Amino acid sequence: MTDQDQLFNKTGKVQDFEFDEQVARVFDNMVSRSVPFYTEVQRIQADLIIDFLPGTSGVVCDLGCSTGTTIAHLTMHPGCPANAYFIGFDNSEPMLDKARIKLSEQINAGRVSLSLADLSCLHELPGCDVVILNWALQFVRPIGREGLLKTVYKALKPGGILLLSEKVLAADAVLNRLFIDHYLQFKKSQSGYTDIENQRKREALENVLVPYRLDENYELLERAGFEHRDTYFQWFNFVCIIAVKS
Repeated sequence: MTDQDQLFNKTGKVQDFEFDEQVARVFDNMVSRSVPFYTEVQRIQADLIIDFLPGTSGVVCDLGCSTGTTIAHLTMHPGCPANAYFIGFDNSEPMLDKARIKLSEQINAGRVSLSLADLSCLHELPGCDVVILNWALQFVRPIGREGLLKTVYKALKPGGILLLSEKVLAADAVLNRLFIDHYLQFKKSQSGYTDIENQRKREALENVLVPYRLDENYELLERAGFEHRDTYFQWFNFVCIIAVKS
């Protein structure tokens, strides 16, 4: 059972955001209220992944798997091959503890494994057909992002895909401010977060979540080797990108 996210309605000094036990406890509620169209993104992402999974022995790596929601969606998809294998990586043991509970049946069946790993220094991945980076690259230090994407490209089989979801900056400063205002209004009116909660969370994330512009993410993918890339979903400053290995 996930608790209601009330982490930022407290008083006192704002600490840098961490994926610790407190966050893990409320994370599913937090992300569903903080990411616009979160459920729809999970649905269309799963449909895309099934398109690229082979009928037998397909492998999916979820980098920054958090509490295992994406893997759970995929294993329950009606088109998912019965012997597809899923590997989740995350740098937070409390998040992985939640994932182990959520995915216990699939883990016991040998369909899922979970590993503690720091994406900033992840130098090797098993050969795979799909890699997922859902709102995780933005938490990797900028100096390590290109290296991580090159590791992803190397691990993907020809024809494999990377699905990258990120919060981005608009290239135009005026539009960037407009998009942020609409996002804050979304969190206030649709998700129930107060102005104080929004402000305190923004302060907590300021030195932790470092967004790039969309074109900067595209350039990173190109330098990593991905020739085919496009945006398959966007809501203001939230984007989902598909990149295909030739």
